[in-house]
Amino acid sequence: MNQALLETIEKDQFRKEPANFGVGDSVRVHTRVVEGDKERIQIFSGVVIGRRGRGLNETFTVRRISYGEGVERVFPLHSPRVEKVETERKGSVRRAKLTYLRKRLGKGAMLVKEQEAVAAATPAPVA
Repeated sequence: MNQALLETIEKDQFRKEPANFGVGDSVRVHTRVVEGDKERIQIFSGVVIGRRGRGLNETFTVRRISYGEGVERVFPLHSPRVEKVETERKGSVRRAKLTYLRKRLGKGAMLVKEQEAVAAATPAPVA
């Protein structure tokens, strides 16, 4: 097909507001879930460990620890099922993909920006 024709068709399907988050950010993804004839909003919160694709095919992966197990979920960025993406906390990272977080547990899985915030909150010992 003609590339200009494809772009014209896809233009209507893009998300109206831009995605204001990046890799390393803690986000809350509001998704529409259909159960029978009812529809509700379900929230999946975690750290964005990667983004891939471009245009209408762009996706992002969110990881969280749930009951001691790591859970990752891939969301299409422009899907009508994704209601909105809220950024809870910005992360300061040096990688485009944070796959190394899969091997880490507990405090080792915290990002650099979050560790600085925790260190600043604890008072220094007086000697």
